[in-house]
Amino acid sequence: MALSDKDRIFTNLYGLQDWRLPAARRRGNWDGTRAILERGRDAIIEEVKNSGLRGRGGAGFPTGMKWSFMPKQASERPHYLVVNADESEPGTCKDRDIIRHDPHTLVEGCLIAGFAMGAHAGYIYIRGEYYNESVVLEAAIAEAYEAGLLGPNACGAGWDFDLYVHRGAGAYICGEETALIESLEGKKGMPRLKPPFPAAVGLYGCPTTVNNVETIAVVPEILRRGAPWFAGFGRPKNSGTKIFCIQGHVNRPCNVEEEMSIPLRELIERHAGGVRGGWDNLLAVIPGGSSTPMIPKSVCDDVLMDFDALREHKTGLGTAGVIVMDKSTDLIKAIARLSAFYKHESCGQCTPCREGMGWVKRMMDRMVEGRAQLAEIDVLEEVTRRIEGHTICALADGGVWPVQGLIRHFRPMMEERIAAYQRRRGAVAPTLPMAAE
Repeated sequence: MALSDKDRIFTNLYGLQDWRLPAARRRGNWDGTRAILERGRDAIIEEVKNSGLRGRGGAGFPTGMKWSFMPKQASERPHYLVVNADESEPGTCKDRDIIRHDPHTLVEGCLIAGFAMGAHAGYIYIRGEYYNESVVLEAAIAEAYEAGLLGPNACGAGWDFDLYVHRGAGAYICGEETALIESLEGKKGMPRLKPPFPAAVGLYGCPTTVNNVETIAVVPEILRRGAPWFAGFGRPKNSGTKIFCIQGHVNRPCNVEEEMSIPLRELIERHAGGVRGGWDNLLAVIPGGSSTPMIPKSVCDDVLMDFDALREHKTGLGTAGVIVMDKSTDLIKAIARLSAFYKHESCGQCTPCREGMGWVKRMMDRMVEGRAQLAEIDVLEEVTRRIEGHTICALADGGVWPVQGLIRHFRPMMEERIAAYQRRRGAVAPTLPMAAE
């Protein structure tokens, strides 16, 4: 089921060739872009819909449908394209490699996407820590301007389009699309209530669409090769290719572009050299970046890497940041570390997240030691349920899902940790602590 080289969209993912415009053109970028634009807005959106492309930033919303929400008629309010390059999800490093090694795939995609949604301006909001990447991106944009591919009458197609790079300050919350818009406007990165959605009221109160880097970067190739080609990979409603970030306890950690719906085991063994110590040494995998629940080896044996297959196992594809953990891993400690991260990154706007993630972090710290009672495992799960789905954005959901996955699949490990603590101390742990502990 391996993807053949001729079907790869990101042909310089590893930086083995030059990223600049002449080399990018030799690899096929900017080929026939004017002809693509001349098809018209509706035809481009329809082609993207037919390809089955879903957002590559985590949520997996159909891209063509999202574009179609933008107003069809021009008005005094300008339209904006915003590209989310604020890649802060632990375990994910795909957008970074696209920007530093293949930036023209993104720049060309921005022009086409901007035209399709009636936008004359686009903003790429890039993670603050990606300094070198922002330099490469700005240089690629300058090359495109110089070649007449951006700016007035871009590509000679009669459409004016300007593209800007905005460096963020390194806040995880700004990866949420409305918090990103707030930050782009110069405000604190705090999510907005929806509705209204950005397609109605977005950047500066104008119609705006926010897409992930990988989502935008694959669009030109889809339009060059046709929707049936892209839809031919993977299962229905889970089509196309995807960059997977494989790391952790594998022999060869890597980023690789592969076909959607590839079995997880095949993905790890074919591209990452297998699990350290062999497949039987596998304990668990976090399949989609740190905010998705882990799955045990019994699920990993057969599960497919796509949105729907992973959802059936109460997890998600997310950003496809595959974190592999072998039997040497202290899973409780690993999830406690993630809980500390999400507590730290909460913007504090919503009470369930602001207070609840502190509770979760403190309870997980105690679970690492075993300094708890068995009943507290149920209390911890109840706290996560009180947080999940009760906030403006999904940061809180992503913060508690790893804990829920731990309890769902590895509750005996937590119970044994508590029992071991009590054996060492020769007494039952004290009653439930105060929140401030």
